[in-house]
Amino acid sequence: MDIVITLLGKPGCHLCDDARAVIERVAADTGVRWEERDITQSEEDYRRYWEQIPVTLINGVQHDFWRVDENRLRAAIAELRGR
Repeated sequence: MDIVITLLGKPGCHLCDDARAVIERVAADTGVRWEERDITQSEEDYRRYWEQIPVTLINGVQHDFWRVDENRLRAAIAELRGR
């Protein structure tokens, strides 16, 4: 199964910087792809997520917001791989 982690954030967001570091580490360790979307570039993303950033999606489904828990992210990836 192809797994993609998406980080939704915006420039100048220190929590987004923290989330990025966790996601980069987990993605490298687990071999999954990750991408980042700037919510200021999409009216829909901005309207939907501006109070929650950073937001983490796994395969397009919201997983976390505000802070990324590394163990929880790893467990979610392991669960998806086990299906």
